[in-house]
Amino acid sequence: MKWKLTAIATALAFVMTSGIANAAGELNLFNWGNYTNPELVEKFEKETGIKIIITDYDDNDSALAKIKVGGHGFDLVVPSSNYVPIWIEEGLLLEARPDQMSNFKNLEARWQDVDWDPGRHYTVPWQWGSVGVMVDTAVYNGDINTSSIIFDPPPELVGKINFAPEMADVMGTVLRYIGSEPCTSDKAMLKKARDVLMAAKPNWLSMEYGVIEKIAAGDLAASLYWNGAAFRARLKNPDVHYGYPREGYSLWMDSVAILKDAKNVENAKTFMNFIMVPENAALISAFARYANGVEGSVKYMPEDMATATEVVIPAEFVASGHFVPACSPDVQKIYTAIWTELQK
Repeated sequence: MKWKLTAIATALAFVMTSGIANAAGELNLFNWGNYTNPELVEKFEKETGIKIIITDYDDNDSALAKIKVGGHGFDLVVPSSNYVPIWIEEGLLLEARPDQMSNFKNLEARWQDVDWDPGRHYTVPWQWGSVGVMVDTAVYNGDINTSSIIFDPPPELVGKINFAPEMADVMGTVLRYIGSEPCTSDKAMLKKARDVLMAAKPNWLSMEYGVIEKIAAGDLAASLYWNGAAFRARLKNPDVHYGYPREGYSLWMDSVAILKDAKNVENAKTFMNFIMVPENAALISAFARYANGVEGSVKYMPEDMATATEVVIPAEFVASGHFVPACSPDVQKIYTAIWTELQK
């Protein structure tokens, strides 16, 4: 239903429903590719008068490197939970105090105070999910709830495997696979993880992002990937299923933060407050197909998300999922050395 309101009534409605006052100018969002719902952007621009300009990135490390160089012109960034402490320690984020914003009350209680941003002084949830394996079950119909799909694949999958080249996700997965933990400083375990990766590499076809269309079309048969992307692939091809590795899998949350040198700080705060409204958070999830952390948003999301096993973790696998911490500089250095060798 479309309401015909006077300009004054419209302004009042925005303030009452979402804490947003009409504004002007622009907002530069630096976000993961294929991750921002155009409908969300359109709604925000219509309600606030603020134009959003989006620039994409592929991984946490490249985003961090670009901001550290300076002269980027961005206002908002969306780092993953294990990278947020790094951004804070590097002095790259503004302490915007989203915990004091009018819509903060809408966050689910478990996301209001998190290890990577105690008290939520810097960040607001964007989306959260898991790192597992998606498999074309028309090619392989065995057990998919194991990381061996990637690291010691069955013959049917050899030469048809991809993994998203996100270093922390891959290292976290392989370390759990060999019985260790992410960010371990145990050099023997790190060497073992390196050896497993190098031995598995000849069985892979690619190391790239953006493979939803490829696995849906049958050009790939398996990938270490994110749950929401696997859901989107299944919607295109019902044979694509998502497995939760019983050896352990990583959980993550991407959160919106304002950069310390942002030029449009008030507009950025307006956006932060805007995405904590249940209807708006639902738009974020409806596009990329991940959970968002805002209480009451589920009823506004597509019905198929309420029962999707990619989004709602089956009870038997809940205990196997863990958030990845920020690794120490020494461990990060070893990770990078292994990663560099793997990509040669």
